Amino acid sequence: MPTMTIDKFNARRLARLKARRKLWLDVHLYLGLFVGAILAVVGLTGGILVFYQEAQEVLNPELAIVLVPPENQKKLYALDEIIAAAESVKPQGGRLFKVYYPRKPDVAYKLLYFAKEAQQANNGDGYYNFVDNGYYIFVDPYTGQVKGIQLWHPKGRYWGRPLVSFIMQLHWCLLLGKTGSIINGILAAFSIISLLTGLIVWWPLTGKFMQALTFKLRPGSVRFNFDLHKTVGFYATIVLMPVLFSGIYMNLPIQMNELVKLFSPVNRPDVFSTVPAEVHSGVPQAGQQPINAADAEAIVQKGYPAGKLWMLNAPKNREDVYVVMKRDLTELSRFIGYRDFAIDQYSGDIVNIYDRGTGSFGDVFIDWQWPLHSGHAFGWTGRILVLFSGLACPVLYVTGVIRWLQKRKAKQLKKDKINCHITAEYEIDQLKHCRISTFE
Repeated sequence: MPTMTIDKFNARRLARLKARRKLWLDVHLYLGLFVGAILAVVGLTGGILVFYQEAQEVLNPELAIVLVPPENQKKLYALDEIIAAAESVKPQGGRLFKVYYPRKPDVAYKLLYFAKEAQQANNGDGYYNFVDNGYYIFVDPYTGQVKGIQLWHPKGRYWGRPLVSFIMQLHWCLLLGKTGSIINGILAAFSIISLLTGLIVWWPLTGKFMQALTFKLRPGSVRFNFDLHKTVGFYATIVLMPVLFSGIYMNLPIQMNELVKLFSPVNRPDVFSTVPAEVHSGVPQAGQQPINAADAEAIVQKGYPAGKLWMLNAPKNREDVYVVMKRDLTELSRFIGYRDFAIDQYSGDIVNIYDRGTGSFGDVFIDWQWPLHSGHAFGWTGRILVLFSGLACPVLYVTGVIRWLQKRKAKQLKKDKINCHITAEYEIDQLKHCRISTFE
């Protein structure tokens, strides 16, 4: 093919690519302007929540931090003694929902209680959920003493709660409850589209990738803002894509499960629970009393000592089971080494064991969502990457808006220049016409 023909072909191809790029640029622009504002808030709060446990301990050390005694004087209280201490100060009508084991030697037990409103006191089986007031009770594992009570989930309101709890609700549902959670999930899907169109717009048509991945030396303010937006956008997208997708899963678990079932069987109920709905406690025999949380813990520790206890869910009703959760099971996985045990609250039998990261492709896929979303799958490296990707969201939004305003200003200046040129030509023509008329 002659050189001239090749040049013309390449020129036409480049023109077509630029036309398509303009279309994607418009999609990226309008999605960024509207969805980006929400993503900036959700991303920033999500980045902070990567370290929500540490944040709670820093903000409320009088509750969460304990004094570790010398090794020769160290004595850990048993779980039944810890729960007994919490029961002695629990709010009226409160019922144990969850136990968080100390994640470090200098951190207290944290027990979550839900207390029903007075008008809900007689509704049968004691069902409770997040519409009830939720309280954390902190207990020192070395003294067995209650360090304090914290109202964590005030019913029906978002103000007056601890800062970390407020940030959690802002991140999860934009302070709009279940409706906000659905909206957030949908916006996360649009955010993924925005990121993908951003990659299309970023893609260098001339093949100069190094230039597209770096800052220009000694740029002006306009160029610096442009380079900051495209560079931060590219590197943040690598982490934001799985984080946003897992965010959709967190907010729309039922819909996402149905989607995954199109490709693989799913035995896990959803991203939050590993115990199938059909797993429950048997019918107690006459006079048989349910076991307590300490018994459930002891049953698991005796049969499966490996790993570290990190959470225990108490039964919600007469049919429910205890769920004891262990982590740091490296024989399962370096990344998601979690194992959950379901224990019959009457017989004490282990009725279900779920090793996260095993089973069908669908189950494994679901198991990865929370570790990816929080960054815990890759330890400190993963958490820091998720933190920076969250902080990148407001940076991308601000630099994107600035870039949009800069381009609007440039277009207006160009339009004014053209109008000025047309006006000048018109005035010259008028002057010429006037001279000719005078001469005539």
